[in-house]
Amino acid sequence: MKDMWGLAVRGICEVNDKILLLKIRSKSSHDANKWEIPGGKVKKGEFFDDALRREFMEETGLEITIESLYNTIQNNYTACKTKEQVKSIQLIMKVTSNSDEVTISDEHDDYNWFTRDELKKLIEDNQLTRAAMNSFKK
Repeated sequence: MKDMWGLAVRGICEVNDKILLLKIRSKSSHDANKWEIPGGKVKKGEFFDDALRREFMEETGLEITIESLYNTIQNNYTACKTKEQVKSIQLIMKVTSNSDEVTISDEHDDYNWFTRDELKKLIEDNQLTRAAMNSFKK
């Protein structure tokens, strides 16, 4: 069986020295109740920057501007629907928004703007997804 590879994009949005994270819904089959960086999968044939703007709008209601590459992470997982093993490359981008008025989708139970000190506490308490953990540990 051939390896399955996927691409995801996530955006670190900082407004007033606080970083936006979304809390994964409690009914999720993976990482339930953990905090994650907004973003998601790139669709076939979609440019990753378009995917990030789409995912941000779907998940937060925010229009973003992509500033720069922040980090890259390989995150392997089991697909929920097909149970296939997927090797995922995640591009973590630095983004900005003119607003901090967030409207979350039903993929998440909550959102919050965290200071860097609060992020350190979330890392200590293992409350972040692997992608978020790896991005903020550096």
